[in-house]
Amino acid sequence: MINTVAIQGVKGSFHHIVSEQFFENPVAIIECLTFDRVVDALITKECDAAIMALENSIAGSIIPNYALIDDYGLHVVGEHYLDIQHNLMALKGQKIGDIKEVYSHPMALLQCKAFFKQHPHIKLVEDKDTAEVAQRIQEKQLEGIGAIASVLAAEIFELDILAKSIQTIKNNETRFAIVKRTNSEVAKADINKASLKFTANHKRGSLATILNVMSDCKLNLTKIQSLPIAETPWKYAFFVDVTFESYADFDKAKSIINIMAEDFKVLGEYKNAKL
Repeated sequence: MINTVAIQGVKGSFHHIVSEQFFENPVAIIECLTFDRVVDALITKECDAAIMALENSIAGSIIPNYALIDDYGLHVVGEHYLDIQHNLMALKGQKIGDIKEVYSHPMALLQCKAFFKQHPHIKLVEDKDTAEVAQRIQEKQLEGIGAIASVLAAEIFELDILAKSIQTIKNNETRFAIVKRTNSEVAKADINKASLKFTANHKRGSLATILNVMSDCKLNLTKIQSLPIAETPWKYAFFVDVTFESYADFDKAKSIINIMAEDFKVLGEYKNAKL
């Protein structure tokens, strides 16, 4: 049973919101300002599971998180898609014209570039977390400083929202992985999605052959992400997500790919959150 979860950020962060929406029962959270710290909390058994953002519909994949999951042998046991609405907030009584600097997570800043082009007087500064900036503004009573964070963060830290939904594309979703130290306990009959990692042989057609195996075994490729192998320049590992109707089809494909590919791993078997 999952009782304690590590999240990147503090209360009011989007990872915190996922912890409230995904689990059926309330969970305690361990606040971590980096994903490295999130993973450390998991592998040292400070928590039962961790929540890690993997990709955003505007900004794309968070590649270092794929590497962390792989490097530490972690297992994806679930996923959650969250509608991300970014809001500009500051101390009560402030207006946009009063804001000189806005601090936030790099991904949040990237997703709101178009809004800030309309306000060139504001300097954008990368920071560790969205909600942590909101917390800091309240604790230190920082005038002229803004944060980009959730409505929940504004409520928790009693800040005024100066502009709502400032992300460039209004339909903005982030996919979060629920990660544990061990394999999922989901029954095979309920599993309809898997995350895989493999290295293809460095010769013509190797990747295409593996992808054809997936197709022949009735797997639907929903994502493919390459990641450079640091020890071997110009060689890549591939992180793949597949969905399927029958676990037997996935089991068959897995057996074939294991023979064909190098360094093959199943990073997670779980229930698809988007069905």
